[in-house]
Formats: sequence, C-alpha cells, structure tokens
Amino acid sequence: MSDEGETPLEQIAAGVTIGAILTVAFGLLALGVSWFWIVFPIGFAGVLPAVMGLVKLYERRQEQAAPEEDEDPLEALRERYARGELSDTEFERKLDRLLETESPADAHRFERRDGDEMGSDTKKGASESTEELDKNLE
Repeated sequence: MSDEGETPLEQIAAGVTIGAILTVAFGLLALGVSWFWIVFPIGFAGVLPAVMGLVKLYERRQEQAAPEEDEDPLEALRERYARGELSDTEFERKLDRLLETESPADAHRFERRDGDEMGSDTKKGASESTEELDKNLE
C-alpha cells in the first residue's frame, strides 16, 4: 500500500490492523503454537483488505451524507423564491436578514427561525422571472 492518496483514517486503520495481526502472530509464536504462521496469510490477505474496504465505504457514505457547505445562501434563497416556496414578504424578510448577517452560519440560523415563523403564509410569486428577482434585490 502506498501512502499516496490515502486518507488519515485509512492510514490509522491500516496501522492498527497490521499491528493487531503482528501481535496475534508473534503472541502465538511466544506461546509455542506451531500454526502461528497461519495468522499472516489470513491477516494480510483477508482481514487487512476487509478493514480497508470498510473504511473506504464508511468515508464514501460520510461524504454523501455531508451537506453542501459551498452553496451560496443568496442563490438558495432565489431558487426557493423562484420555485414558489416563499411569498414576496418572506423573500424580502429573509433577504434583509441574509444581508445583515456576517457569516453563513448566522444566515442558516435566521433562515431556520424564519421557516418556523412563516409556516402559515400563502405562497406567491412562482411565475416571476429571474430578471424580476434581480430587480427586487437591487
């Protein structure tokens, strides 16, 4: 296995697995077990690849489950408005709060709070074009 392209979790898992294989094999040797050598092929040909496969599967699922942090909050707000999920007043209120915030985390907090407050408003503005949205933002 090369160190190139491996994540820290893969490196740790490989190191721990190799250490465990060697510990078991040499422990059996120290105890005088004549078939201690069996641990090497089973460990390095079976256990180590299985552990690495599970680690890669775990990392892949974590990447898929992670929310996109790169999404522009203003763009997300425009898309929700264009789909008709927000009324004119909801959009304007959320836009004002978004422009007042200093970080994306603050923006998400305000958005969640607005979602709780505005649940009963009617939805309007689905037919407005993006040009009208841009005009409203200016």
